[in-house]
Amino acid sequence: MKFAGVDLEEPRIMGVINVSPESFYKGSVKQDEKELIETALRMIEDGSSFIDVGAKSTAPYLKTLIPIEEEIRRAVWAISTLRDYVDVPISIDTTNAKVAEEAIKAGADIINDVSGLKGDVNMVKVAVEYDVPVIICAHGEVRDFMDPVHTVINLLQESLQIAYKNGIEKEKIAIDPAIGFLRPNYPPWFEWDSRVIANLNMLKMFGLPILVGISRKSFIGAITGRKDPNERLPGSLAATAIAVWNGANIIRAHDVKETLDAVRVVWFIKKSLSF
Repeated sequence: MKFAGVDLEEPRIMGVINVSPESFYKGSVKQDEKELIETALRMIEDGSSFIDVGAKSTAPYLKTLIPIEEEIRRAVWAISTLRDYVDVPISIDTTNAKVAEEAIKAGADIINDVSGLKGDVNMVKVAVEYDVPVIICAHGEVRDFMDPVHTVINLLQESLQIAYKNGIEKEKIAIDPAIGFLRPNYPPWFEWDSRVIANLNMLKMFGLPILVGISRKSFIGAITGRKDPNERLPGSLAATAIAVWNGANIIRAHDVKETLDAVRVVWFIKKSLSF
């Protein structure tokens, strides 16, 4: 299995760089050109197979509305800057088709759409026109007492129908179970996310690469009592280990070196299973 030309025989890391000051984890925010380049190069040296650039926070619990012109400016600046130094695929994390298009023109290789092609009707058109891979996230309204795993599966099926109907090839799609994004009152979001990670192997039914974004998210804080994202790395690595054991192919992470170590150990032990 491959995604964006990267072999996924073993789980891979996607390093996260944000150029959005409003992002929940301030340690991921880079607004200086030198720091941006150094961070990306260090991530690749540490083993990152992808770089994901976010120009606007997508955290559902934050006020993140900014003008589209500002999101485009940030995205184009970051990606055009990195493109001269980075030889791994770069994804643009956005729900806006115009931002995605301008980012691709600047050198982005992948669209990472947390709205699952449902937020902007033109997103699927951009993906097809520029023939780029897409990361499709489970997205939609959730109500109390819904089953987390089956809800994620249903939401992904809806988005995949949009993709396939519009001509996006299966080989160009990865799926994301939306850890941190689907938030009914019951079960509470940290239980919801935990159930999805515990049953991640059920998403293998799609026959697509599974990308999981766990790094330093609020469900880790809720479980551990660590309100500060700076203190959530150990919990993130524990959840990452479980996700990889249950079938994750790509781990989107802020801490590449530490995450890759955890992934390699889990992967080695999993390969040692005997039946």
